[in-house]
Amino acid sequence: MAEPAAQHDHAADPPTAQPAAAQAALAPLLVLRDGVPDIIDDATALRDAAETLAAGDGPVAVDAERASSYRYGHRAYLVQLRREGAGSLLIDPIGCPDLSSIGAAVKDAEWIVHAANQDLPCLSEVGMCPSSLFDTELAGRLAGFPRVGLATMVESLLGHRMEKSHSAADWSKRPLPEPWLRYAALDVEVLLELRELLEAELDKQGKLGWAHEEFEHLRTAPTPPVSVERWRRVSGIHRIRNRRQLAVIRAMWTARDRIARDADVSPSRLLPDASIVYAAMATPASMKALAASQEFIGRGSRRHLEEWWRAIAEAMALPDQELPTITRPSEGPPPAHRWADRDRPAADRLATARSVVAALADEHNLPAENLVQPDAVRRLAWNPPQPLAADTVADALRNCGARSWQIDLVAGPLAKGLVRVATHELAHPVG
Repeated sequence: MAEPAAQHDHAADPPTAQPAAAQAALAPLLVLRDGVPDIIDDATALRDAAETLAAGDGPVAVDAERASSYRYGHRAYLVQLRREGAGSLLIDPIGCPDLSSIGAAVKDAEWIVHAANQDLPCLSEVGMCPSSLFDTELAGRLAGFPRVGLATMVESLLGHRMEKSHSAADWSKRPLPEPWLRYAALDVEVLLELRELLEAELDKQGKLGWAHEEFEHLRTAPTPPVSVERWRRVSGIHRIRNRRQLAVIRAMWTARDRIARDADVSPSRLLPDASIVYAAMATPASMKALAASQEFIGRGSRRHLEEWWRAIAEAMALPDQELPTITRPSEGPPPAHRWADRDRPAADRLATARSVVAALADEHNLPAENLVQPDAVRRLAWNPPQPLAADTVADALRNCGARSWQIDLVAGPLAKGLVRVATHELAHPVG
């Protein structure tokens, strides 16, 4: 591909309002500048790659491909890097499971990653952690782009289409087909220039400082604790209002997780969530009845039928005191949709706080969830600080993890809104 920088003097301008179909017809397809790199999959090639990267200049573009829809967990099955003076490199973490030498080679370089919250955990597992970060997806959100997928941003800012047909491929497959490798190399090839354009746009909007705070927060954020009740994330569980049925879901989820981990297969491919919810709600009378159901599907639905039935039977035999509760145990406020019945003043505070945040987000042209975390707003509305003032609201937001730029923008307006609600409540007490 010819150097895009010479072709796109207008690249930092806002995206045009042209229909997507028309843009796609006009934009040329992105092609690799240097061809498909060889796969690095042994110790000698890895050592050479580390030396090449260390001799390069400037930031390094980093990406990882996973196979979460096919395999258990979220490990990396391909790691891509690009740096000026080093070119693009494709590393196979199966052949080279320890990439700490690569991490050391770029330890002083800024990493450019698209959607870093998805890739940093699996990169950390192979020994790669950034000391500085620029997230092009997060930068796009802060800059107010309505769509921040990599292909969309490349088309908007660089004027080229990206082939994304392999984004959901099984990257655990070996050998990896050349079209997949080409796709993977393109993902890092565009990041260096995309970063420059986004930085310029953020600077023009006066948001570059915000972005640096967000990138550092993302880089240093601790790994979230693993929930002891992950089974409650089963899709469709909201339909269950019976503790015995919840016990069936818990037992089947636990069995599925164990089988999937042992077989290194994605749990959802083994048995979809819909099949678990169906079994819990239908409570079939026998294993034969379970097997006969057209709603009970999945690669492992019949292969592991005895284990599914055993899980159902164990859940049905539990004493009442061992059944799970309907609601998930939580240290935070209850679900917001219940506030109006449970605590009307809190519901009013939440409505006002959300309205304040939405107005500020519109004013600054960025998503409300990036202006301030929705959970922080809920906690503030449920248990507002006393006395209600800008500084106490700022402290409450800071305790919820809000960054300085967020607090500077929202603490004062939120305090005014909450004081207004409190004053109205005093003047018009309920009951």
